[in-house]
Amino acid sequence: MATSGVLGALGRGLVAGAVGTVAMTVSERLEMAASGRAASQVPGQVGAHLVPGKDPDSASNVAQLNTAVHWAHGVTMGAVRGALDVAGLRGPQATLAHFALLWTGDAALYSALGIAEAPWRWTPDELATDMLHKGVYAGVTGAVYDALAT
Repeated sequence: MATSGVLGALGRGLVAGAVGTVAMTVSERLEMAASGRAASQVPGQVGAHLVPGKDPDSASNVAQLNTAVHWAHGVTMGAVRGALDVAGLRGPQATLAHFALLWTGDAALYSALGIAEAPWRWTPDELATDMLHKGVYAGVTGAVYDALAT
């Protein structure tokens, strides 16, 4: 694939990731309304660990970064979907690979930063909720990417 093809694939991925993030956010809001679960602070916790000068134990730092990191992560992870296309993986197989990369990468990062236990120690509800929303993200991101790539 030519360089313009690579850049095009990554750009389509960013757009698809933005739409996927919208879908995941809506999914989370609907689930929280139905379950009574509070909004996750994990994106803000990740940001507070990774942004120099931010104290990850500060609730105000976490709150300040939460929405921005949620959106930045979702949009930029869309580029991974584009990279899968560049590597020759397309359609449902690319969507499944994207989900697997996203979910395992996030779980490993949360564990490495001390934000969450390893996933096998999560409650069934925590695991199902996380996989549901990341599945919505990967599915919508994949569908949008495939539509843009045609």
